[in-house]
Amino acid sequence: MKRILAGLALALGMLVMGITNASAATLCTIDPTVRIGTPIHYSIDVRVLGTHIYASGTSKTTTFGGVIGL
Repeated sequence: MKRILAGLALALGMLVMGITNASAATLCTIDPTVRIGTPIHYSIDVRVLGTHIYASGTSKTTTFGGVIGL
């Protein structure tokens, strides 16, 4: 009975992920935007072992974040 319920829960979760287009990268992302800028425009993008870290900035805003590879 436990195997049937676990299989049903897995199937239902996969169905929900397919309908909502969810993924671990989408659910585990952080992306704050700060209204503090710098005098230079920059964009940094680093990917290491499935982890994606980025930062970008303009004269008005700074955005940074990352995605943890699960």
